[in-house]
Amino acid sequence: MRNMVSLLLGLAFQMPPIVAVTPASTSTFKDPQIAVENDGHVYIAYGARDAIYVSVSRNMGKSYSAPILVGEVGKLSLGRRSGPRITAQNGKVTITAIYGAKGRGADGDIVVFRSNNHGESWEVGAKVNDVEGSAREGLHAMAISPDGTLACTWLDLRSKGTTIYLSTSKDNGATWSKNRLVYESPSGTVCECCHPSMTYDRSGQLQIMFRNSLNGARDMFLTSTIDDGKTFAPAQKLGKGTWMLDACPMDGGMVASGTKGKTMTIWRRENSVFTSTPTGQEVLLGTGNQPWGAYSSDGLYALWSGPNGISFMNPNLERAIIAEKGENPVLASSPNLKILIGAWTDKGIKSIQLIYPTG
Repeated sequence: MRNMVSLLLGLAFQMPPIVAVTPASTSTFKDPQIAVENDGHVYIAYGARDAIYVSVSRNMGKSYSAPILVGEVGKLSLGRRSGPRITAQNGKVTITAIYGAKGRGADGDIVVFRSNNHGESWEVGAKVNDVEGSAREGLHAMAISPDGTLACTWLDLRSKGTTIYLSTSKDNGATWSKNRLVYESPSGTVCECCHPSMTYDRSGQLQIMFRNSLNGARDMFLTSTIDDGKTFAPAQKLGKGTWMLDACPMDGGMVASGTKGKTMTIWRRENSVFTSTPTGQEVLLGTGNQPWGAYSSDGLYALWSGPNGISFMNPNLERAIIAEKGENPVLASSPNLKILIGAWTDKGIKSIQLIYPTG
């Protein structure tokens, strides 16, 4: 019997309590992102107007510190999944965010904030994009490999049409590699305002998911690299259906990796949320939008915004509503997959401890 406690829709276990990460009196905090370490440290980054903050838990998400100011260096891209991204490993925490002097899409670069002491203090690292203003769309993703390599991908506007670019860092964000083109749509642009996502699988391969705009269809695609972006596998469409749409749904989904190198994707098409392997049949999860997924030791968990609140799915495909209100839910697990934390926006930042080690 596994040495874990998990939420099973209240069928076998009591619902874990929802934790207020930020003070209830402050409702400007939004767009949370999570990083979890094996030692029980949980970091939730979020924005408020033009400032970035982080709250730190030292007890696997049972409680959090007061908001710690990370930085404010201009006009912050925030809202619709355009807020900060965060990674953590061995007490080194990295946050990326898109800032501009003018903001609102007029300009924007990916700025790095670095901490070497579990998020207690912060310094500014190097800019990620090497063409000024090319990240002004305001949407990006970040991931960390087992050996500590950081990867950042974003919607880039250095040329006509929106493309996907990648950069990597071997020194916790102090310096970044030359930017590499990940994907350029033959139709002229990828989906212009859906965030990309990425994950390192157990073999060290970097998986990158994005929403394409191809011949009128706004479908999800997946590519990968095993050499820090020197080469990429051909981008493959996900799922069996297609979404013909002359607009941007502002919904990018999530790619997650688990045990034995297995990769799963979770994403929206029309008003439905699906999950699929890179080449497998899609599975309908329910009605909603803004899905997010993460692996635990027993499989894929998911959260999304549904018509009745924050919807939850466990690896057995059992579903429940875990919060009646909330937006932009996210999930993250520890590298050993034994801690799983969810968070969302609801008059500030709320969190839930879905899985944690016991005994």
